[in-house]
Amino acid sequence: MVHELAAYERAPDECHLTEAQLTAALFGPAPALYGHLAVDADDEAVGFALWFLNFSTWAGVHGIYLEDLYVRPAARGTGAGRMLLATLAAICVERGYRRLEWWMIDWNPAAGFYAAIGAEKLDEWVPYRLSGAALDDLARQAEPAPTRSAG
Repeated sequence: MVHELAAYERAPDECHLTEAQLTAALFGPAPALYGHLAVDADDEAVGFALWFLNFSTWAGVHGIYLEDLYVRPAARGTGAGRMLLATLAAICVERGYRRLEWWMIDWNPAAGFYAAIGAEKLDEWVPYRLSGAALDDLARQAEPAPTRSAG
């Protein structure tokens, strides 16, 4: 379904995730990615939420960053997306997290759904990304960590 999401977001050639990578990220020895699956009455997967923890230095607590939320077209409007978000909200409340956050492509019609559940659009924050050659160039500028001798 991650590849279906990439196609929906008009970027199918940018998605290189393999089943092995996703399995390792979710079920490896120290997972940092978590997921929930929505299924229909026939136990068929109809949607998913992939998320990880973030941290607010101002609030002093963790939160959830929703990396991807996807519901297959045939299941939209069934409540699957709302239930996935409600599950994440419940985790936040149960664990004392203060925020559930995500980014959305500006043309996504889900904006109305998000507004209906009380999500607020943050206009004052601008996303930045380092990748590819720019990431490699900056990484080369890092100083090696100092070594310490035992004794």
